Amino acid sequence: MRIIVNEKLDGKMLREFLRRDMGVSTALLKHLKFTDGGILVNGKRENVRYMLRRGDVLELLLEDDEEDVSPYVHPVDLPLDVVFEDEYLTVVNKPFDMPAHPSLGHPDDTVANALAYRYRDKTYVFRPVNRLDRNTSGLMLTANTRIAAYHASLAMRAGEIRKVYVAVLDGVPEPPAGIRKSRIRRRAGSIIEREETSDETSGKEAITAYTTIAAGENTAVVLASPLTGRTHQLRLHFAGMGCPITGDDLYGHASEEIGRQALHAAHLHLPHPADGRILSLTSRLPDDIKAVISARFPERAEEIIRRAEACSFDDLKKEVPIPDET
Repeated sequence: MRIIVNEKLDGKMLREFLRRDMGVSTALLKHLKFTDGGILVNGKRENVRYMLRRGDVLELLLEDDEEDVSPYVHPVDLPLDVVFEDEYLTVVNKPFDMPAHPSLGHPDDTVANALAYRYRDKTYVFRPVNRLDRNTSGLMLTANTRIAAYHASLAMRAGEIRKVYVAVLDGVPEPPAGIRKSRIRRRAGSIIEREETSDETSGKEAITAYTTIAAGENTAVVLASPLTGRTHQLRLHFAGMGCPITGDDLYGHASEEIGRQALHAAHLHLPHPADGRILSLTSRLPDDIKAVISARFPERAEEIIRRAEACSFDDLKKEVPIPDET
């Protein structure tokens, strides 16, 4: 990265600029300091106590190198719907039955493999900001640089990255809109399954805001936003309310209508890591979830689908009083 120092930065200590203005983490700053060519001013190595002067040319070695690349992520030419892309971020519309990253049973059919192929002409490191379960579809955010990943993690912790999911339920939530709070932990003896618990020592707090946009006999369509990021959070919360997500064979039961849980990440709201502008991205419902809605609500299906696809976190906040501190 090459930066020309302007009048606003004139007289500012280099370390202050890197930490406060650019948001460089302590670990990344240490990496730059001890990497040959990591920090150059006017072509020469400088100490982080250097005072910047207008017209200085600052060069930062932020590019990834081969040592950062996972040996388990191989480039594979797979179809992938890219919703947003620039040098900092890539947002994909992940199909169901596609894992986020390689595992023992899925070594080369993942989002990571597809992106490694897409960026095969450069050194690429897969940095998922939000992961989706293999059978959950929708918007998935990845960071393309170290600095973008750091800014995204700060935004996530500050509650500035918001996601809204659409889910079809077997049952009707009561109340129809609200906030579900519990604690979630890994179930003993399982590496996959989670459970809700009242144990404050082993369970991590999980908070979900939701609203019902359609209700019928023993079925509903909801918009839901996980205000915390626990594994299987939405699936557990709705199952805990007595209305599991349709097709969720882990916390509910399999369905003849759909071959996976009817859960789709439909909206993503986040500040861009470079300039702070707000990105508001939307993914249309996949055909299998549309089919379930159409079968259960034949007279209202188009209206329900239209509302689900137009959802946003701000829309959800109008119906559910979400505290700012979440």
